[in-house]
Amino acid sequence: MNVGPSAGKCERLSFLMKSPLERLTPHAQPRYFSKGVRITGGEQLCEAAYLILSGGCEIRRTLPDGQQQVLENLGPGAAFGGLEKIDGEEVWNTVIATADTVVLRLDREKLDSLRAEVGRASPRAAENCDTSSASTARGDARPTVARRLPRQIVTLAFLSRQLPTATISEELARNLCAETDSKVVLVRFVPEDAGSECPNSQREFFLNGEFHMPSQVNKTIGGFYSVTLGIRNAEPPSLAGISSLVSHLSRHFRHVLIECVASDQPVPWLFDLLRQSDLGYLFLPPTANAVTHLTAVVNELLRTPAVCGASAAAASPRSQSDRLQLKPIGCVPVGRPIRDFDLLAPSMPSPLHLFLRDCSPTDFLSEPGQCCVTAPFGADIRRLAREIGGRLVGLALSSGAAKGFAHIGVIQVLEENGIEVDVVAGASMGAYVGSIWAYGCDGAELERLAREMEGPRALWSLIDPVFPPRQGFLRGYALKKRLKRSIGDARFSELVRSLRVVASNLATLERVVFSSGEVAEAVHASVAVPGICVPVTIGGETYVDGGIVDPLPVDVLREMGVSRVIAVDVIPTPDRIRCGIQLENEVAQSNRRSLRRFFRKALPINQQLNYFAPGNLFEILMRSIQGAQIRVAEASCQMADLVLRPDICIDRWGDCAKPARFIALGREVALKHLDEIKALVARKEVDYERESAPESLAAID
Repeated sequence: MNVGPSAGKCERLSFLMKSPLERLTPHAQPRYFSKGVRITGGEQLCEAAYLILSGGCEIRRTLPDGQQQVLENLGPGAAFGGLEKIDGEEVWNTVIATADTVVLRLDREKLDSLRAEVGRASPRAAENCDTSSASTARGDARPTVARRLPRQIVTLAFLSRQLPTATISEELARNLCAETDSKVVLVRFVPEDAGSECPNSQREFFLNGEFHMPSQVNKTIGGFYSVTLGIRNAEPPSLAGISSLVSHLSRHFRHVLIECVASDQPVPWLFDLLRQSDLGYLFLPPTANAVTHLTAVVNELLRTPAVCGASAAAASPRSQSDRLQLKPIGCVPVGRPIRDFDLLAPSMPSPLHLFLRDCSPTDFLSEPGQCCVTAPFGADIRRLAREIGGRLVGLALSSGAAKGFAHIGVIQVLEENGIEVDVVAGASMGAYVGSIWAYGCDGAELERLAREMEGPRALWSLIDPVFPPRQGFLRGYALKKRLKRSIGDARFSELVRSLRVVASNLATLERVVFSSGEVAEAVHASVAVPGICVPVTIGGETYVDGGIVDPLPVDVLREMGVSRVIAVDVIPTPDRIRCGIQLENEVAQSNRRSLRRFFRKALPINQQLNYFAPGNLFEILMRSIQGAQIRVAEASCQMADLVLRPDICIDRWGDCAKPARFIALGREVALKHLDEIKALVARKEVDYERESAPESLAAID
């Protein structure tokens, strides 16, 4: 990418970038340009000025041989045009939309009058355009449209030299390009005496004082841009230099990834860099030294949340409510269990946000753009890239007893079409199915496990009665034991994909979301139907079925920052239940014989003694709970991007022995909406202001 002096002359149009939209809109006309369309150029650059609201554009110069050279890339909040005169080669300049772009166009006479009006109101409004641009890019300026499509500054701090720094950074940048189709730059800080640590790029600049954007930024085979900055021990990066670096790069790139290795002890300029970032990922191995280093970094940033000793223009510190999000990442070496981090958890200042599995002690990039990474490592990197790009995909699985087998059919369709899910949240039966899938079992294995329930005696294997039945009829241990046959003693931190299990606190009646500890124990609590199963005690608290308070946990995913939520709701509505009952009655009428009717009236043994027969205690309890869940589930559906409702009208306890029927219904609804699912997951743009996830995707205790 070539960059150079803007044809828009930042000093002349700085007041546009600082002015609120309500001041500009009465004087301007909004214009829409599709990707690749010419916006303006040549002498037209004198006739009007343009302020970019969304999208982006390139200022190009036509060379004598007919080829075009890119002079500058502009994004939301930038302005161009409004030239006093055309001199030199600027007559050859053309502005092309690089994405679907919306701009405000101000005619020359309106531009001059508005400039004079702003100048009278604030004599300093047209000064210091670099500071204005930096504030707009960092999101600290007045509320303008630029905040709708924020530029992200992400610091990748590695707390050990034993980590594959280059592999993680380059794979993350490459995947972020692929996931978002946006411009990504990877910035590396390399000590002057460590040139060999960065084999795939050359050190180009030293960061001393003010940072100046280079005329040429190299694009790698992986699709991202790369800048390497050499630093001297005697002259570490200054606060002004870091602020200038962030300001300049955020104007040209949607995502700025800044890599630095700080393994010995925290250095002052690292804190300045983190404070200038939107996200800070701290990568650490399972060692006590790395945890000590992590604690020092977190404590220092908490001690001084604002940048000290710097002017607001240079530092642009955040408010306490808009502070940096620090997210520790656990790097698991090849052949090492994730549980190694469990021993270090008590000394950590915060739970780990995510795990990168199969991290080799050294970089294993063979050539730029050609990486020999393992499948677990690649999946974790893609998940991290989707989080940065605001493209996390979540699957919410509802409660519903036997109806929950339909979740398996949906999962099978997702797998067959290569649709990756980053986070799973489930309640009751949804938690049971989701836990086995999150552990790593595929859709075929899920179906095999479900079909073990076929047959009249299979259901009785889950019956472990309590005598006397003071708190419930069943202990629930048989179901937990069956689950542990599939996932063992797995903990949440060891799962292939992130999982959230919803349960109800019996004492406080509040929703509890399990994200750490033993998975089978949390699922046992989530499936403990009140009145039927004995409540489950974990850590001194008593829990019952999660479907009581949140039968379809869409909001759990939203609170984690998941932007694309697919909900599977197997709880039928009253209208659908009514249709099912009517259909059952019609079938019963056609098949009923008078002799059979006589014996049923004379000897209603089945109805009296079979607790699982229609109309008995268990069914009354289950249907009463389902009635309370319907409205809650419908409200949750409003928060999902896509809701899949299998064609299920009604179910009985005995239907647990018919999993194939529900699996087929799940496949049917997923295939019916497959195009919508693909469109949702493939959508690149972010159409809302991104919020950082308040809780970790992976947690340990």
